[in-house]
Amino acid sequence: MVAKLMAETSRRAHVGPMAAVAGVIADLAVDAIVKEGASVAVVENGGEAALYSDRSLIVSVGAGDNPLSESIGFRVTSFPCGIATSSGRHSHAFSMGDADSVTVFATNAGLADAVATYAANQVKGIEGSDVFSGVEAALRIKGAYGVLAIRDDHVATGGVLPEIVSVEATH
Repeated sequence: MVAKLMAETSRRAHVGPMAAVAGVIADLAVDAIVKEGASVAVVENGGEAALYSDRSLIVSVGAGDNPLSESIGFRVTSFPCGIATSSGRHSHAFSMGDADSVTVFATNAGLADAVATYAANQVKGIEGSDVFSGVEAALRIKGAYGVLAIRDDHVATGGVLPEIVSVEATH
């Protein structure tokens, strides 16, 4: 079942199935928690998160050494929600781009995971305009509805994002 979901999701985002594994597993875990009656269920799996809640949640953005890392976040109020962040510079996962981070909001975490990888791969080339390439690429995938891309001093957003808020680092 996991492999099938990974393959279906990643095909939509034009990447290989391993680009969706963490998000798909997070989705399945949240589904199981909600079926047991939880009113809040959050599973974060290496930068990919599946969220279900009866109240707003704040999720911070990690972008490695970038000054925005862990200082901004999103107030998420619509659930279920899938969020994923991919990077070509600051992550254990392989990306072919130069993004500090690309964060994608989607209908589920598996899709967000695959789309974040695809979008982060597009952030390369002319610094500044490349963050817009990542945002545009992500929003072409049905089910991805909001994107934040960061590379050095350049930031681009697109689609419908939750409210961006300031957060304090806890480390």
